[in-house]
Amino acid sequence: MEYISTRGNNGKVSAAQAIKQGLADDGGLFMPESIPQLTVFSMEKLIGMTYPQRAASIMSMYLTDYTYEELLADCEKAYAPDRFIGGACPISELGKDLRILELWHGPTCAFKDMALQIMPRLLSRALDKTGEERTAYILVATSGDTGKAALDGYADVNKTRITVFYPLDGVSRIQKLQMATQSGENVDVCAIHGNFDDAQTGVKKIFGDKEAQKELNDKGFFFSSANSINWGRLVPQVVYYVSAYCELVKKGDIKLGEKVNVCVPTGNFGNIFAAYLAKQMGLPLAKLVCASNVNNILTDFLRTGTYDRNRAFHTTMSPSMDILISSNLERLLYLLGGSEKTAAYMKQLNETGCYTIDEELKKRIDDSFVGYYCDEKGTSETIRSSFETYHYLHDTHTAVAVKAAEDYIRETGDHRRMIVASTASPYKFASSVYTALTDKTLDDEFECLEQVSAISGTEIPRPLAELSQKAVRFNQAVDAASMKNYVLGGIGR
Repeated sequence: MEYISTRGNNGKVSAAQAIKQGLADDGGLFMPESIPQLTVFSMEKLIGMTYPQRAASIMSMYLTDYTYEELLADCEKAYAPDRFIGGACPISELGKDLRILELWHGPTCAFKDMALQIMPRLLSRALDKTGEERTAYILVATSGDTGKAALDGYADVNKTRITVFYPLDGVSRIQKLQMATQSGENVDVCAIHGNFDDAQTGVKKIFGDKEAQKELNDKGFFFSSANSINWGRLVPQVVYYVSAYCELVKKGDIKLGEKVNVCVPTGNFGNIFAAYLAKQMGLPLAKLVCASNVNNILTDFLRTGTYDRNRAFHTTMSPSMDILISSNLERLLYLLGGSEKTAAYMKQLNETGCYTIDEELKKRIDDSFVGYYCDEKGTSETIRSSFETYHYLHDTHTAVAVKAAEDYIRETGDHRRMIVASTASPYKFASSVYTALTDKTLDDEFECLEQVSAISGTEIPRPLAELSQKAVRFNQAVDAASMKNYVLGGIGR
């Protein structure tokens, strides 16, 4: 299977080339020429498999220049029990309708591990498959979780170097410490004075800078990406929706072929787009509920058809969703509207910060998607009510999705099983969770960890419990306009 740009001007490349390159030459995102299909027979086989086997099977349908044996070997290492304590993605029940898909049992306690434990292995093979002799310089913009997961996944991986940019005041203290204490000879972390959109825009500009590309090439490097704009990051996310469905059938919670809904807390649109790809493959999914916090640009888009980032930016207790430029939405526009429309909309977005899709495209999106959002008060109330009712603890992002799911069910009367993507351990946002549970605040983040553990009777995940003992390696900060100079000046760091 070959890959083409969402904007139609890149030509065709192999899966390995798409993963190595990250972003298409025309600024678009890579998409497969066609969407492979699941059959009843293939679903029955998947139900009896382990998670690594399911992952290798699904990814082999997209990454056709990788062998199944290569993918299985990599998946078994990436999703090994010592990496994912308690399993790759266990499912918990929350009342009659909601099934919480816990995607945060990996080494950095966030759903990004589900892709970023396997992605470095995919990239390493891509370098070999494409005959690449240079070192991959991976640039990452993060709103919190991607940064640490990418750093952990790529630390000391041969022929790679990684720099992560994050908004100085836009991540939790735990997230900041996770990145600032990262070990590895090939890793670098830098804060920026700005928000996530500034960081993401800065990274994209560096990718498109021909002079920067030439300077890196002369030094034996080339740019690549670990954000969800990279197909190698997105395709592993398709797997866990298929796997979750298989697990519900296996447990007898649903019958094979029965439709379920999915609700995803959404910022950059990659996680929920992966669910849409699973649906396009034939997974029996009905509605995809896109859950936003008060940065509800996606809710407004799904309800009105207008995407307008000319609005106030809010820093919230769910920082991984504090995003006004949802890059992976471009992939949905391409899949449903084609490359010509997509390129035109992206041009409008770049020039004016706004675009409005046509009625036909809006109707096609409405067939699958619906948008809801939750404010700060609702997020806190959901954390507390779920704990009091079910003795179940949500992080601040999952709480947004649970509230959106509950609102959708109440307003529509649709009581199909709802898979809610739980994207982070509650301990990653312990101060906000503690306040939601007690109406009190604590200045010491590590005291919050202890208090949340005492209140809930749950253990602090080891990677977070050990943070207080680690030395800070990275504490630099630059203006967004200086990101290129920081990257080019840091080759020898």
